[in-house]
Amino acid sequence: MRRFPILLIAISIFLPGFAQLKPIELPQYDFIKYEYNVLHFDSTSLTMKRLFEKWHRIEKTHQGNLNIVHIGSSHVQAGSLPNTIRCNILTSYPQLVANRGMVFPYSAAAKCNNPADYKIHCPQKVRLTRNVFKELDCTLGLCGIAVTAFDTVTEVQVVMNEPRVDYATQRVVIIGSSPQKVVPRISLDGLVREPSYIDRYSERYVFNLERPTDSFSILIPCEINQSFTINGIYLGNGHSGFSYHSIGVNGASLADYLKCTHFTRDLRLLHPDLVVFGIGINDAVPTDFDTVAFRQKYLQLVDSVRSVNPDCAFLFITNNDSYIRKSRRKYVVNPNGAVVREVFYRMAKETDGAVWDQFEVMGGLKSMDKWRKAKLAQTDRVHFTAAGYRLIGNLLTNALFDAVNKYKPYNPEQQSGGRYQYISY
Repeated sequence: MRRFPILLIAISIFLPGFAQLKPIELPQYDFIKYEYNVLHFDSTSLTMKRLFEKWHRIEKTHQGNLNIVHIGSSHVQAGSLPNTIRCNILTSYPQLVANRGMVFPYSAAAKCNNPADYKIHCPQKVRLTRNVFKELDCTLGLCGIAVTAFDTVTEVQVVMNEPRVDYATQRVVIIGSSPQKVVPRISLDGLVREPSYIDRYSERYVFNLERPTDSFSILIPCEINQSFTINGIYLGNGHSGFSYHSIGVNGASLADYLKCTHFTRDLRLLHPDLVVFGIGINDAVPTDFDTVAFRQKYLQLVDSVRSVNPDCAFLFITNNDSYIRKSRRKYVVNPNGAVVREVFYRMAKETDGAVWDQFEVMGGLKSMDKWRKAKLAQTDRVHFTAAGYRLIGNLLTNALFDAVNKYKPYNPEQQSGGRYQYISY
């Protein structure tokens, strides 16, 4: 396959004020193609140029915010993959830890797994709605999932659980709705607080707290025949720096995210500079997989993002190699992993974006079984183990850091004769 050019930059004199991001040290496996671990994008890409320029501007000035939004299915809901990338970025810039951003109380509902970097405790019973359901009993937003409390005072406790990063949350935005206009409250330090501001149009309840905190409780005071639905929780602090938001729903496909009525409404709260798309593993399972329909649905999501930020950059993650279960002990390789890979490259070119070729980096067709034997993938040959997700996250981090390091904007005031040259291959 002929790839479109990768952006490289030859630097004659290193710019003062820009630090080289250090690559993450990786374990070595003979089935992983480390040499292909790069971001593929055209050297003329304006969206990637703008992204890297903003990245370096924040790095140098410590002013402004760069928001990355990672959207996917179970690979993202599990949390290990996005949190690995998030922590790699933020521990590289400990002075630029901005908002933790969008989270969702997954484990408030029974049998719904939660990312490990924050804990949710909810003793009361709530109803779960996911965008994968054939019939939705409430309107969904960006998160693609909702929990609804009924008939009692429901408490949802949120506790940050990531020792490597200090998320100082001082602004909490609850995205939710109630037919009876139930108003959520927040409990902190034994005191119950009313919202500082309510935006009925965007269904946001804003709480400006007196001090930074890493834990608080949401109280939903429903009475008989009342309900309140939570569509997402935004954790902010007003600091400049980098935010990495992760949006994931187990089993979700492109069509499922297109069902989310308030996708763009909620995305405006994040205003993404880069959207990392990792949707596709559930789309490419059927034997009648339609590449044309797959591309069209992806482009609809791209249009939704661009309606929020026309300058947003896109990074597409190709599907991982996977297998299909035929019987209790029989698995056959899913050939669509190679087929859909071509579509990701095409979409990246059409959207002026980039591709991270996970399929090729992990070893190509039938490589998932090698990952399983190395205890990096689960027995279903679709999902990774915790160690596997960390490795995938570190690989993607290194590809991203490499691209950021190689893009150095020309500044004649800081150079004496040195220039930058764009090289494509």
